[in-house]
Amino acid sequence: MAQRNLRKGLAACLVAVPLAALAACGSDDDDGEEAGGDVTLQLAHSYTEDQPQHRCGAQVIADEVADADVGLTVEIFPASQLGPDADRIASVVSGDIDMDIQGASALGAVYEPVAVLDAAYAFDDADHLARYFDSDAGAELLQGFEDETGVHTLGAWSAGMRQFTANDPIREPADLDGLRMRFPNSPQFLMNAKALGADATEVAYEELFLALQQGTVDGQENPITNIAASSLQEVQDYISMSNHQANSNLVIIGADSWSGLSAEQQDALTAAVGAAEEQVPECVTEDEEATLAEWEDSGEMEVVDDVDVEAFRSQADAYLRDNFDEEQLAVYDGIRGEAK
Repeated sequence: MAQRNLRKGLAACLVAVPLAALAACGSDDDDGEEAGGDVTLQLAHSYTEDQPQHRCGAQVIADEVADADVGLTVEIFPASQLGPDADRIASVVSGDIDMDIQGASALGAVYEPVAVLDAAYAFDDADHLARYFDSDAGAELLQGFEDETGVHTLGAWSAGMRQFTANDPIREPADLDGLRMRFPNSPQFLMNAKALGADATEVAYEELFLALQQGTVDGQENPITNIAASSLQEVQDYISMSNHQANSNLVIIGADSWSGLSAEQQDALTAAVGAAEEQVPECVTEDEEATLAEWEDSGEMEVVDDVDVEAFRSQADAYLRDNFDEEQLAVYDGIRGEAK
């Protein structure tokens, strides 16, 4: 693909040196093309084509770029076709994938402070997340990420709040006692489990349905759109509306892919991501409302909407403040500073 030299030397460099040094690890076989010209970029993500992150996110980006008619094409690879999250972020850093839609915890593997975006009750809602990314604190975090990895962040959106599901209602922290709750295997998510009072059990997302069906775990937490996409309502009786974490997505592009674009193409791509930022939260809300109504009407899963959110929130805040290091706490305080 034009402007995207998939150099084997970069992959070796990713293993051999710290990520901050990747920018200096270019290949000697660079063809020296000028920025611009006709360019095709890969955009990878882990979501199904039915989920808002694809329909209202990735597809909007591709469509808006095409409409801009600046010699730029975005080709989408959904459903982890180009690898799982951890592999894809490494591939973006090395230049083997152009663009990706990633969760904050996955990005925390290459720049730890970013993972704080996934802290329990860090964000109150989608509007709070948007304000943070428009703030000086948000810009400082993303600049630190780019300085460390060379990866440029084009935008970010909320893909819904995460909720608990189980075969019993979860209305307060004490209701988690004795339940084996599945949490993703990342440092921030496991810290969230402790902050919320849960006994975290690590199960791969692809194995979650079977684990719930067989009773390996008692419950789990995910955004409503993920719960529906995995049909977890078939193996869980209750969804408890804890709203305990904003499921943030960041749209990222590798250093070479970004610098290989002309200024006009960069502007068009940035504007396209901005359009998606506006649409994804709205699509998520519409999908969530329709899904909850369907579950209530069918009786597939009972919606518990009297969760003591403040009890969870205050417990989580105290735990995180006691256990974050200085750098993590600075990011957390920057996020909370944008709350209303």
